[in-house]
Amino acid sequence: MTTILFDLDGTLIDSTEAILQSFEYAFLDQNDTPRSKEAIIALIGHPLEFMFEHLGIEKSKVHKYVASYKKRYREINRHMTTLLPQAKDAIELASRFATLGVVTTKTAEYSIELLKHLGVMHYFKVLIGREDVIHPKPHPEPILKAMHRLGAISQKCWMVGDTTMDINSAHKAKIKAVAVKCGYGDEKELHRYCEFVKENAYEAVEFIQRWKLGQK
Repeated sequence: MTTILFDLDGTLIDSTEAILQSFEYAFLDQNDTPRSKEAIIALIGHPLEFMFEHLGIEKSKVHKYVASYKKRYREINRHMTTLLPQAKDAIELASRFATLGVVTTKTAEYSIELLKHLGVMHYFKVLIGREDVIHPKPHPEPILKAMHRLGAISQKCWMVGDTTMDINSAHKAKIKAVAVKCGYGDEKELHRYCEFVKENAYEAVEFIQRWKLGQK
C-alpha cells in the first residue's frame, strides 16, 4: 500500500494570520517589540524555538515567548485557519489509493484539534508533531516515526511538503518527495532540492497516483 505523508502549513492549510497574530502577541506579552511579518513568514515551517531564536530572542528566554505564543494560538487558530484551495480534494483523492499521515513541526495536540475542526482528521491514520520527536524536520526522525506507526515501507512512501525542510527530511528517511509551490518555500530552492515540484497538494497527489500506476 502506498503511504503519503503531508506537511501542514503551506501544504494543506493556510494559518498565516493566526501565526502572525500569535507572534505579535508573544512579543507584546514579553514587553518586547514585535518583529516584521516578512521576518516571521521567512521562518514558517521551523519549530517555534528555532523561529524565536532567529528573531533575536536569547535562548534562555525562548520558552517564555513560546508559552505566550501557544496561549494565543490556541485561542485563535481554528477560526483563523482554512484549508488551501484543492487541499480537501487532494486528501480525498489520496485516501482512495494510499494510507495517509501528517508530519509537522506544529504542536500535535493543536494540529489534531484543527484538522478535526476542518473536517479532515479522519482521513489520517497518524499525526506526528513537535512534541512527538526529539529532532524535528529536516531530521528524518518525524518521518521515520510516522512510517513506523503506519507499518510503511520506504519504497512506497512519499512526503508532500512546501519547504526544503520537508524535502531534506524525506531524503534522509530514504523516501520520495514532492514539493509544492503553494506555501512558504522559495521556488528556486525547491527545484534545487527536489526532483518533483508541483503547484499544490492536489497536483502532487495526482502525480503520485500516476507514478503508482506507472504513468509518470
